[in-house]
Amino acid sequence: MKLTVSTPLAIAVDQADVAHVRAEDASGAFGILPGHADFLTVLTVSVLTWRDGAGALHHVAVRGGVLDVRHGQVIAVATREAVADDDLARLEAEVLAGFLRRQDEERVAHIDSQRLYLSAIRRICQSLRAESPARGGFAQ
Repeated sequence: MKLTVSTPLAIAVDQADVAHVRAEDASGAFGILPGHADFLTVLTVSVLTWRDGAGALHHVAVRGGVLDVRHGQVIAVATREAVADDDLARLEAEVLAGFLRRQDEERVAHIDSQRLYLSAIRRICQSLRAESPARGGFAQ
């Protein structure tokens, strides 16, 4: 099988002789062997692992993304960030922790921006109510 892991800026993995892939989505870990049915899933922040034709094990940490299996032979992963490294312990301890921290920071920033947006809408509504000529609503 052929495995490609790409980010918006680079191709992190481009391997042609892949015998097995292990990945993780919201439902848990799963494996892909040659001849797998066409498949599309959203990955979690996790480590994708594969074994090459010679039996060597390889890993890439992904910051979520989309995994697509086509024709049982082509596996494509599109992700925001990916770090390939054969040291699984380092990937899990350092890289995944960084990915999870950034994901949490982005979630908090999104919540804060939504709060600001709602606050602005409330102020606009209060201002419009204060400008209306009578309690009955807007003048016609």
